[in-house]
Amino acid sequence: MSKARLIFTKNQDSFNVVVQNLEQLSVEEIQKIEHFVTARKGIFYFNTYSFFIPKKINFDEFILLLKHVEIDAVCEEEVLKVISQKKINFGQYKGMLYSELPDSYLVWLKSSYRGAEREIIDAELKQRNL
Repeated sequence: MSKARLIFTKNQDSFNVVVQNLEQLSVEEIQKIEHFVTARKGIFYFNTYSFFIPKKINFDEFILLLKHVEIDAVCEEEVLKVISQKKINFGQYKGMLYSELPDSYLVWLKSSYRGAEREIIDAELKQRNL
């Protein structure tokens, strides 16, 4: 059985993780990861082999959480570069940088927003692997 290979990325108010070898994991290991995500009110995106959890933690805390729930994994941390200094000019996050928006709001914008800033939203989502 393969160990999960996880790439952790910390965001403003959340974190996301890419499971690099999802197809090589056993059903039991995938279910354990999925339970880990849902227990923390996160969303698992099977089409991109990634999940995000709306909780602000750092890499070391993530490693401790995995050990606590007995998920055996090889983990790496990816540090995001700020790709956008543009501020959002509408809605509840007006005045914040796009790079500071919560993952959940960016995902919502992806399906709901059709304005001029769409390219920035798409670039930020791609940067976060969402």
